[in-house]
Order: sequence, then structure tokens, then C-alpha cells
Amino acid sequence: MRKIWMLTCLLVLLFTANARATDIMSFDIFGPGQTKVNILVLPARGPNGAGSTALGTSFGNYVQSDIGYLPFLHLAYLNEILGGDPSKGLKADDIDFKPLQLGRIDLVMTIGSRGSDIEARVYETYTRKLLVGKAYSQVDAAGLPHVADRFCAQLMRVLTGKSGFFDSTLAFSKRVNGGKELFTASALGRGLTQITRDGGFNVSPSWSKDGRHIAYTNISDKGHRLGIWDRAGRFSHLRKFAGNIAISPTYTPDGRIAIALSLNGHAEIYMLDAAMRPGKALAPSWGISVSPSFDLSGNKMVFCSGRLGGPQIFLLHRDSGQVERITYEGTYNTRPSLSPDGRFVVFARLTGDGQRIFIRDLVAGQERQITFGPGNDEDPSFDPDGYFVSFASTRNGGTKIFVTTRYGDPAKQIPTGPGDAMAPAWGVAPALD
Repeated sequence: MRKIWMLTCLLVLLFTANARATDIMSFDIFGPGQTKVNILVLPARGPNGAGSTALGTSFGNYVQSDIGYLPFLHLAYLNEILGGDPSKGLKADDIDFKPLQLGRIDLVMTIGSRGSDIEARVYETYTRKLLVGKAYSQVDAAGLPHVADRFCAQLMRVLTGKSGFFDSTLAFSKRVNGGKELFTASALGRGLTQITRDGGFNVSPSWSKDGRHIAYTNISDKGHRLGIWDRAGRFSHLRKFAGNIAISPTYTPDGRIAIALSLNGHAEIYMLDAAMRPGKALAPSWGISVSPSFDLSGNKMVFCSGRLGGPQIFLLHRDSGQVERITYEGTYNTRPSLSPDGRFVVFARLTGDGQRIFIRDLVAGQERQITFGPGNDEDPSFDPDGYFVSFASTRNGGTKIFVTTRYGDPAKQIPTGPGDAMAPAWGVAPALD
């Protein structure tokens, strides 16, 4: 793939110096109700408005596929517009916005291509304002999906102030040669890469907050071991602890690791120091405690525990040591994931229809179901913005990874190649080496 030079020769100005912020379309995807924005991607054009090159057409197809993962955007189609394509070129002066307004189109995107260069713009149809404008040079077919992802990340950032979905990376387990190894890919399934070859079963990955390491559990004939994969060196360290359990390791925001160990006969959660030595148990009890998850402050930790009988979700306030029960419904609640702001926790619950994903608002004290099968849905994980939720599901046969939102929007499958994929963990995309 040739190197992609991302140029800013087209401005990404959202408004002029004297324009008011209220003039710009934006909405709060984290609010109680989601705004649906209709967007139309016009056919790509070649030089001087002529028919597009294959590169421009493919770029438009990738963009529309990306938009399909964003439930607050609704793709409109050209056959819905009276008179067909209302544009003669890429700029606002080349577009007749009236039929777009009549068709209730909120945003319109134009695409231009010349050789290996691509231009893309998004306008508000009611104000004619340019929201996003980008030019990309030396783009080849192999790099085209990445370019489309970058453009959609910019569009999402302009509309919502967030772009974690496109700026994130998934780690997950896949079945390989009778065991399980870890793989990584973008949230859209790009760049699928096997990163471990330890043998046995590698499970429960957790990203460090800087995206440079993954902690996980390796289960083999040598017992349970903590694995730490180093992105810079592309290798893993495996470490054995006393006892026969070492599961669900999780990075804290300050780069430490919390892990469930059986140092005293049953699994409890311990914080490891810089030398990987466990300190005192966090939220100790007679019952098993596993699956820690932290907010960005590191002060709140949700976890699964059997201290009251069947597995339930609890919250530890680390500053006070207070433990609060979170789930009261159901007899089998597992695998919690805490949103970065510490307000929401998603988890898997065994219901009469199988495993389903639920979310609880810790402030409002309200709980609701966000996946509905068929099959089993489990292993939820929040994205870095706390808006999207990835999970593993058997709804389409085998086990695959899907993504929904904390509002329970229709789930979309993430491409992970052949074979079962499970236990997704969301992290920020690390800076390029």
C-alpha cells in the first residue's frame, strides 16, 4: 500500500470568525433522546464534474458502509430526491439545495476524484455551511478503507464532539488450532491481526489506557498465567502466580493491573505493583470475586462476586472501601464493564431466553435490556466514549462480535474473519510507530 498523505488543503472550518456556535449543526448522542440526521452521499464526480473514477466510487461506498454503524445518522438515497442529483460539482455553489430541503435531507456529501486524489465535503442543506472538507493525496485501493474511516471520524467529531468509535481498537479471542489466541482489529474490522501464539487458551484481554499493552489470561497445561502483550516489541510476557487461578486481568487508568488470584483458596481481586506483586485484596469476602472494571478516575471499580450466593454485580468505591450491590434482578449476572464517566455499567444476565446484555444507570438507579438475541449475548465492553458497546453473540451461528449502543440500537456485526470470535475489549487506537 502506498503511503497516504492526508492533506488539509481543503479547510475544516466549521464557521467563520464571527459565526455563532449555535449556527452549527450538532447534537448530544449521550442525551436522553437521539436525534436522527438524514445524510445523502451524492455520486462521486471526476475532473470537471465528469463521471467518477472507480476510486471515487469505492470511497463513497466505504463511507456509506461506515455511516451504517452510526445509528444517529440515517442514509438517504438519490431516488428519494425530486429531479435526481441536484449537483453539478463539489462546492456549495454547484448544489441546488432546495430539493434536498424538500426531501428533508439534513446533510449532503460530495465526492471528487482525480487520479489517486480524493476530495470530500459535507454541507448542511438548510444553511449551506461546510461542516467538513478534506483532501487526500496518493490514495490507492488498499488504503481506501482507512481514508474513509478517517473522514467519518472527522464527521462524527464535528457532529457530536466524539470519535471514539473510529479512533479505537478491539482485542478479542479467536479459536486457533484447538485453542484460543488474541487478535486485534479496528472497530470496523480493519487490520485483523493475530498478536499471540502462546498455545492453550488466551482469554479476557484488557487494553492499557495508552493502547500500548494488552493484559490477558493464558490457560494451558502450565496452569493460569498472566500475559502482557507489548505492542512496540510485538511479543508477550507470561507470569505465573501462587494458587491455581489468575483470571480477568484489567488495566487501571494509571497503568496498573487488577487481577483475580486464588492466593487464599478462592479468587479475589488484587492490585499488582510495578514489580507485578499482589497487594491486599480489593473488596475481600468469603465469596469469589472476578472481572474488575474501572472508570477513568480509577476510583470506581465494578466487579462480579458470589458473596451473596449466585454471581451479582457490585461497585467498590476505592476511596472509602464501601461496596455497593448493583444488580438485584436475575440470579446470574456477570462480566461487567463500567463506562469511562463511571455512570453506567453493562453486564451479561442469564434470562429464560439465554444470555442478554443489560445496562444500569448508577445515578438514576434504572436498568434496562439492550440486546435481545437470538442466541446468547455476553462479554460486553464499552468503547472509549461510553456510547458504543461491543459484545459476543451466537445469534448468527458460531460466536461473533457485534456492536450496539448504550440505548440498545440494532446490533451490527464486526467482521473478524472465519472462526469463532469472543470476549471483545475496547481500547484507544495507539499512536502510529
